[in-house]
Amino acid sequence: MSDELERMKQAFRHQETIRPDDAARQAAMRAAMEQFQKENAEVHQGTGIGARLRERSMNLLTALKRKPMMNFAHLNLRYTLAGGVSLAVLAFVVVNVEQVEHALIEAASEYEIDEARLPAGTEERAALSSAEAETKPAPAPRIQGLVDMAEPSPGAPKPKISQEALARGDQPASAVGPAAGQAVMSERKQQLAFTPQQARNERTRESNDVVIPQYQDQGRDSFTNIVPNPLKLVTQDPVSTFSVDVDTASYAFVRGALNRGVLPQKDAVRVEELINYFDYNYQVPDSREEPFKANVSVMPSPWNVDRKLLRIGIKGYELPKTDAPKANLVFLIDTSGSMNAPDKLPLLRNSFKLLLSSLKPDDTVAIVAYAGSAGTVLEPTQAADKNKILAALDRLSAGGSTAGAEGIRQAYQLAERQLDEGGVNRVILATDGDFNVGISNPDELKSFVERKRRTGVTLSVLGFGHGNYNDELMQALAQNGNGNAAYIDTLNEARKVLVEEAGSTLFTIAKDVKLQLEFNPAMVSEYRLIGYETRMLNREDFNNDKVDAGDIGAGHSVTALYEITPAGSPAQQVDDLRYQSDRAETETGQSKEYGFLKIRYKLPDSDSSTLISTAITKDAEVSSIAQAPQSTRFAAAVAGFGQILRGGRYTGDFSHDDVIALALSAKGEDPFGYRAEFINLVRLAKSAAAIEPQRQ
Repeated sequence: MSDELERMKQAFRHQETIRPDDAARQAAMRAAMEQFQKENAEVHQGTGIGARLRERSMNLLTALKRKPMMNFAHLNLRYTLAGGVSLAVLAFVVVNVEQVEHALIEAASEYEIDEARLPAGTEERAALSSAEAETKPAPAPRIQGLVDMAEPSPGAPKPKISQEALARGDQPASAVGPAAGQAVMSERKQQLAFTPQQARNERTRESNDVVIPQYQDQGRDSFTNIVPNPLKLVTQDPVSTFSVDVDTASYAFVRGALNRGVLPQKDAVRVEELINYFDYNYQVPDSREEPFKANVSVMPSPWNVDRKLLRIGIKGYELPKTDAPKANLVFLIDTSGSMNAPDKLPLLRNSFKLLLSSLKPDDTVAIVAYAGSAGTVLEPTQAADKNKILAALDRLSAGGSTAGAEGIRQAYQLAERQLDEGGVNRVILATDGDFNVGISNPDELKSFVERKRRTGVTLSVLGFGHGNYNDELMQALAQNGNGNAAYIDTLNEARKVLVEEAGSTLFTIAKDVKLQLEFNPAMVSEYRLIGYETRMLNREDFNNDKVDAGDIGAGHSVTALYEITPAGSPAQQVDDLRYQSDRAETETGQSKEYGFLKIRYKLPDSDSSTLISTAITKDAEVSSIAQAPQSTRFAAAVAGFGQILRGGRYTGDFSHDDVIALALSAKGEDPFGYRAEFINLVRLAKSAAAIEPQRQ
């Protein structure tokens, strides 16, 4: 029997290939295609094609293995044509079953790979979430299964290979064995296969959509180097002069860092901005002609019982909304690639939408956007046409480099074109400060906005994001543009700055506000101003109206804290000089004065300053912290926390728990929860990491 079977095999090996004539081939093709269309008329396009091909390929291979001598007439054409295998491959079955198997493996592999190229919404991919798609196993096991099926059965003859084929390196799948076949298929899959993410990117590319990955940077936040104010001897330097600061950007940045579980950089902590984040219910002035009054108190220092804290507070006149002047605003929006993050451009858009609710119908809004270049997105439009402004904001997207200087130039140009002599003309810059095209030097930009403020257009800055936040530039622009700087880390902060405090953000009631305090050496031996390091002025600058200083908006409050050492206190740190003359005798009536406070300011439409002065006497002093005004105690708690974040050089063993206890005792009414939030931030700081872990 075996001899007869061998003779039959030899006969078939020498038999010429049976080739159907053209008419028969065309008829078979038409019949197959008609049958395929009939069976798949209701089938949706998708990855089901690949699944059907694999199933039918496997069925065909199984049938071929069971009946290797089956003739052409017994083959079901639908199995191959439905999967896209050509009739030429089908004809080749009659000659060499192993080569047909190899062709089917190749075709199935191609469809396995092509599954990743299919558009979204197909049968299998529609069932996958984006997270599942990222971790979907590669189709190697299914390809491996097909390779295993291609292994010849035991005892089967090896295929004949022509010398020309050997010279080219061609081999049928069964000739290389299962291990080598697997390696060949694996290599081919690696060359052609797409990962799910690559497939999504490819689909996006083919549909002409641009996918911009979210910008992620770390450790490039830039802050001005701050050297804490030193302890000064009254006998040598009795006068302290500084410009007011109503900015709150530092507090919001510190909060964002602590909420991420990491301590902020020391230079990110400007203690005066932490203190001024809160309202202290100071007495409100009666009229706009005298825009603020001084509020003073003295209490024992919480971190050194032998020293005292002197608190100076002023509250700006609250402008009734009906009296608010018309606003001519230009939103200058950074749309560069670095703004492509959830806490940047998306938050920025929503923040400006909140600001629109604070504007009057006849206020005007224009939008300038900048990336690699700058351009006008929205011409000046009345706030009453809210839908048009919202549509312009919604069209903004991030991409490109950052031509910030050109954007600033165009924004000022647009504001000047619509200048309202009796109104508020302001550019509101919203950015992470990452200027990298054109002028990026802070000094050059400061000079530009300083010159432009003479035209009547001011500049305020809203900062967004972290990782590459340029606070140094933002502060410089806001200070020289006669505006304020805020940092927006949440939509709630945007509501606070742009809705709740819209008047103080937009409407200036006093400009070039300076404070000068002269200490009485008979009462005070040493003093230290807490914060305001970037706002210090020379003594002679106080009376010079050409020297720029801070502006105060409607309803703004400003708080300054001095730590003072009473004369004769054991807390005095600086030794008296051997050859210093005795202190001069003080005049009658001045022996109870700690010092003399002077405030100089200009009204918005004036170039000449006005002086307010008041003596700080022992009448403002309390003997214990518990007796101190609630505002003073809470301000002291915030100041203590800020100094701890900066290293606690002057606060001794005053701890986070001490801050919490003091703040809780002075929490008082807290309608918006800002004080409760502060207390929670102190708790977070106790366990926060010193540095943010590196992102992968």
